[in-house]
Amino acid sequence: MEVVTLDREPGCTYQADIANDELPVLDDIDVYVGNAGLTTMFGSAHRFSLERWQKDLAVNLTGTFRVLQACLTGMRERKFGRIVIVSSTAGTRGLPGQVSYSTSKAGLLGMVKTVAAENIGLGITANAVLPGMTASSGVLSMPRDIVDAWTESMPGGLVDPEDIADAVGFFASPTAGRVTGQILTVDGGDSLNTRSVTSSMVRS
Repeated sequence: MEVVTLDREPGCTYQADIANDELPVLDDIDVYVGNAGLTTMFGSAHRFSLERWQKDLAVNLTGTFRVLQACLTGMRERKFGRIVIVSSTAGTRGLPGQVSYSTSKAGLLGMVKTVAAENIGLGITANAVLPGMTASSGVLSMPRDIVDAWTESMPGGLVDPEDIADAVGFFASPTAGRVTGQILTVDGGDSLNTRSVTSSMVRS
């Protein structure tokens, strides 16, 4: 198995800005994992600049679609493909202070459902993984007070990147050939809303 990587930073197979640059030929890709995402645009919706909004959507949503489209032609010709898009719980729950990020991640879910429906008879699956707040390089590079606040508020702490990789691996595996158009949340139980005034009593 050959792993091909694409990033705007050096050290990968292909270096490109997926929002703007010409993309390499990707019609020989069997498994596409879309994991692009900016997490650095903060601000309330009523004050959020259009420039910041457009930058988030250009990378997180449009850029991810551009790469998917470049892979999809070859998948359809071979009648095989696995598409796994890394969205976020922000796409289903919202995230105060990050309106463009949440919107872009919600858009990915509509894209996954549509691509899954269009290619269901061609041996191509499309699914999404929704990480909660994860101890990734992007999250850990956020302002320290934001990371600390999130860590303290989550019942199980930040999600490990390995847990996200396991979810992606399942969707990409041969055993998931009949699983398509699905969303898998990996957030350590954070979406269960386990916070309460009696939480310490229950755990003791």
